[in-house]
Amino acid sequence: MTEWRAIAGGGLLDRRAFLTASLAVPGALSLGAAPTNEPWLSRPGTPPSGYGNPAPGEGGVARLIHTDYPGIAPGAGVSFTPLHQLRGRLTPNGLHFERHHAGIPAIGADQHQLVIHGAVDRPLAFRVEDLLRYPMESELAFLECSGNSLLLAGDAVPEVPSGVIHGLLSCSEWTGVRLGVLLEEAGIRPDAAWGIAEGGDAARMNRSIPRAKLLGDALVALYQNGERLRPEQGYPLRLFLPGWEGNTSIKWLRRLELRATPVHSREETSKYSDRMADGSVRQFSFEMGVKSIVTHPSPGAGLAGPGLYELSGLAWSGAGRVRRVEVSADGGASWADAVLEEPNLPRCLVRFRLPWRWNGAPSQIVSRATDETGAVQPTRDAWRAGYAAGQIYHYNAVGAWQVHADGRVTNAFV
Repeated sequence: MTEWRAIAGGGLLDRRAFLTASLAVPGALSLGAAPTNEPWLSRPGTPPSGYGNPAPGEGGVARLIHTDYPGIAPGAGVSFTPLHQLRGRLTPNGLHFERHHAGIPAIGADQHQLVIHGAVDRPLAFRVEDLLRYPMESELAFLECSGNSLLLAGDAVPEVPSGVIHGLLSCSEWTGVRLGVLLEEAGIRPDAAWGIAEGGDAARMNRSIPRAKLLGDALVALYQNGERLRPEQGYPLRLFLPGWEGNTSIKWLRRLELRATPVHSREETSKYSDRMADGSVRQFSFEMGVKSIVTHPSPGAGLAGPGLYELSGLAWSGAGRVRRVEVSADGGASWADAVLEEPNLPRCLVRFRLPWRWNGAPSQIVSRATDETGAVQPTRDAWRAGYAAGQIYHYNAVGAWQVHADGRVTNAFV
């Protein structure tokens, strides 16, 4: 009989458990006579299509939509990426989360332009057809709403799928023109310490962005995962700021005004600012903190019964690469290092994996990430101690799932 080497309590195993040739995984069947009568072997299949669709029986994966925003502009709402139904790191375009403040504008590419003005030597207007002729760059990076996981910041334990708790998070390959190239062409002046980016929606969503970010890795994105941006992701172009809170990556970008000071708009004063425990308010907390979540198992992705499973999840940091993810199957009493899937890129989701033998007893699954700067995902108590009651932005504390004896998985606080 194969011996599985435990590396932590609760049934966490050495990763070689899955590589052992004699390992019997529950559910595998012994091979008898070779199958010969499958109908698809004897008749032609369907012809090619212009745009692909999910396989029959696999069409139940969809964004989870929430539009209950009383008193807010029509069209405001969110849709969550169903993280508990996905297995890789990249998010299909049709499942990328949405956050809108006044709905999705219907913008024709031939009617849209990006204006760069203010503290520049040559105010410029770029048509979309102009930008499509510039040299382009691509970057794999996550995008996370600063309100992601806010359900865990309160007192009540949310009983919803993990995609609703953490699903304001997605990861794509973004392709476009570096904003710094356009700013150099416009002649950005030395006194232009900030740029005010404004979107083309009815809310005219806007944020103040420091000069260093604008001239650094800021991207005017035109493509997502190889195809043109979809309307809900900012078509025909959006600003993309790797590693920063999602609403700074202004969709439907229409203008960028360079100036000496931030604008202190609604979106960076009464909204998207952090109320601290000492009574102060912190503005411009752009960078998203180090974070991890277990997606399998999780609420919405339970267990069929005792046996060997691959425990899996996602980790990320706005500061760079994730260096380490530790996992516990006994509520934090003991920990084991998960394997980080390559390539492990900066400011990109990385999937972690670890074999786990569940014995059918109640268990508590926890993950904890550390990034390359040494920052460690905080405990829930530590995070709440630093912020005022009711704070909902930048929640990145360690989370836990309770696995019940019947295989159900629910949220838990540790």
